[in-house]
Amino acid sequence: MNDDHQDHEDFSPEVTEQLEQVAATIGALEDPATALPLDALDADIEVGFDGDKTIFTSVTLGYPCASQQQVWAERVRAACAPVLAGGPLAGSTLNFDLFFDIPRTDVGEVPEPLKAVKHIIAVASGKGGVGKSTTAVNLALALAAEGADVGLLDADIYGPSLPTMLDTEGTRPEVKAGKFFVPVPAQGLQTMSLGYLLTEDTPAVWRGPMASGALNQMLTQTLWGEAVEDGELDYLVVDMPPGTGDIQLTLSQKVALAGAVIVTTPQDLALVDAIKGVEMFRKVSVPVLGIVENMALHTCSKCGHQEPIFGAGGGDKMAADYDTRLLGQLPLAMSIRQQTDGGKPTVAAEPEGAVAALYKQVARAAAAQVWLAADADEGLPEIDME
Repeated sequence: MNDDHQDHEDFSPEVTEQLEQVAATIGALEDPATALPLDALDADIEVGFDGDKTIFTSVTLGYPCASQQQVWAERVRAACAPVLAGGPLAGSTLNFDLFFDIPRTDVGEVPEPLKAVKHIIAVASGKGGVGKSTTAVNLALALAAEGADVGLLDADIYGPSLPTMLDTEGTRPEVKAGKFFVPVPAQGLQTMSLGYLLTEDTPAVWRGPMASGALNQMLTQTLWGEAVEDGELDYLVVDMPPGTGDIQLTLSQKVALAGAVIVTTPQDLALVDAIKGVEMFRKVSVPVLGIVENMALHTCSKCGHQEPIFGAGGGDKMAADYDTRLLGQLPLAMSIRQQTDGGKPTVAAEPEGAVAALYKQVARAAAAQVWLAADADEGLPEIDME
């Protein structure tokens, strides 16, 4: 808050009442990422007045939302306009700022390098070929674009694709103290992949315990906060291999996951396998943050006709049946494949594009669910009046 703002006790009862109405109006606004009003969230709402003709307002959310300042400012001004149409504050200018503060959840004892990570999000699918890795890398980039410090771990031990997707092929991570990896910086992310440790043509021909050991080593022997200004990552996104095997169980047992994002297509067969993924995470007490329905709609590049090639409504039905939520629907677009194959995924290649906006929507929705889980018992928001 600005030190020049007068304390509300210095104002007349009429002014104080009107400022309280402004706060209540803002508190009633729905947060799009959670579909809940601010007064049902642990969001800080501040309202101040300079004693002349300027009202200062702000909202602090618990998930990254840097792209939403203008959207929220317009909503707040529109909602508060009737409140300020008359009375002693009529004609005042209303300034609005949107902030975010990502809280850390206490998960008990963790390996030392993972103490630098606030939240770990697994991106999983029941089967291959649904665009899980593409979704994971764009989700990580979208979280970073919204203002978070983000790491990306390629846990697909048998088919590591992160070096290709981020154009870091041939890169080798720095080693410290003979046993710790320094994450490879790539397009604003702190990354680690088995692909950095193997040659391009060398497959990981390993049995389950060997693969699980490799994942555990990358998780616990990578200095995740090394290159971050405050020494902490807000989120570590883990691109899981498809299926429900050793790697998934190892991750669930070794670290406290903030939650899992399940990627599927509307196709019935993909949905059947995605359900297995949901059930697996539930069995190991990992919250499912939501469903991402990939390849939901194809737009013809010639005529613009849109068609749900793989079916429609499957993600919505699955979310309803399993008491989770549909985080977003992504199109079947050649540009997504071309950009990712070319080493610059969509969110990095076209940050202001329509598809990047969809990935950012998914990122905000997933991060908001992490926030809700972290602050489930915190109660109502704190409203400061000055």
